[in-house]
Amino acid sequence: MLKLIWRNTLRHPLRAGLTILGMALAILAFALLRTMVDAWYAGVDASSPVRLVTRNAVSLVSPLPVAYQAKIKALPGVTGVAHAYWFEGIYVDKKHFFPQFAASLPGYLDLAPELLIPEDQRLALVRDRQGCLAGRKLAARFGWKVGDVIQLKGTYFPGDYQLNLRAIYKGRDPATDETMLFFHWDYLNEQMKKLAPDRADRVGWFLVQVASPDLAGPVSEQIDAVFKNSLAETLTETEKAFNLGFVAMTEAILLAIQAVSWLVIGVILMVLANTMAMGARERMKEYAVMKAMGFRPRFLSGVILGESMVLAVLGGLLGLALTIPAIWAFPTAVLQYFGIFQVTLETLALGLGVSLTVGLLAAVLPAWRAARVGIAEAMTKVG
Repeated sequence: MLKLIWRNTLRHPLRAGLTILGMALAILAFALLRTMVDAWYAGVDASSPVRLVTRNAVSLVSPLPVAYQAKIKALPGVTGVAHAYWFEGIYVDKKHFFPQFAASLPGYLDLAPELLIPEDQRLALVRDRQGCLAGRKLAARFGWKVGDVIQLKGTYFPGDYQLNLRAIYKGRDPATDETMLFFHWDYLNEQMKKLAPDRADRVGWFLVQVASPDLAGPVSEQIDAVFKNSLAETLTETEKAFNLGFVAMTEAILLAIQAVSWLVIGVILMVLANTMAMGARERMKEYAVMKAMGFRPRFLSGVILGESMVLAVLGGLLGLALTIPAIWAFPTAVLQYFGIFQVTLETLALGLGVSLTVGLLAAVLPAWRAARVGIAEAMTKVG
């Protein structure tokens, strides 16, 4: 059977080659789209179960008084508190976007052990009021090195900000975002007291660490209860839920990407099914002769199924092999919006599983027809 399957597969080399190529392109597109979806959820998957985020109950855009930190820290079950603010500064021009945060250093870093920093660089960062910390990928993108001066022009926060790159961190885990920049919130606050006093002593959110994951719910309720009926009520949620909130903003885009990824698979399923149907029609007389010689219907079905699986698997493996080089070929303008953009083993396994499923489904109808073909009918049929 294996010999017959292989010979049938290569009977029309051009048709087989084009089918394999089409299958490869479909699986490549599927894997790339799934990788893009995974990149969107990378921050969610990397969230810590012992970290909470406290923000303004109205929206993330609305700030909170920095004085809230002392009250949060005094609550039972809380082991650490830090604060941060999203800083939407311009580096060189607007095209050079990357995440920027004004944070309470070094306290914020103490709550983020996944950011690995050399001790000497960490000390230099703490001592320099205008010091900043950049991720390894971000530094490589712009060719930064420790000691460089980085100039940011404020947008929401007015003024120009001169930062000294004192440290470069790398991620402890593969899912850690290495494209972020942190600098001292105190430096930003000093500028706000001069340029925009109404924005001084304000933060975007508090990062709260609890003693154990079991305390996440009770502590969240306690924090929100403390500031209930205040001028700035709070909403406290787990870090995972907080990150999911950002993903939810683009939920329609994610659904569209996932729909397109499965639509591509549906198209290649029809292409492969058509290829197998053409082959089965051409060989109907051969199947009738084989039946007359004593071959059972299940043998004929096995030959057709085997040919379909060979085409699907060869195309799938080729597509998966091209996925990683295709990721490297993505333009920087796209990759800058994703902290993590890499093909996972789950995506590769899903791609292979999809290939096998497509090969199986494409062979069902031709195999059924070949198994049921009548000898006399097939031998007398013309065309």
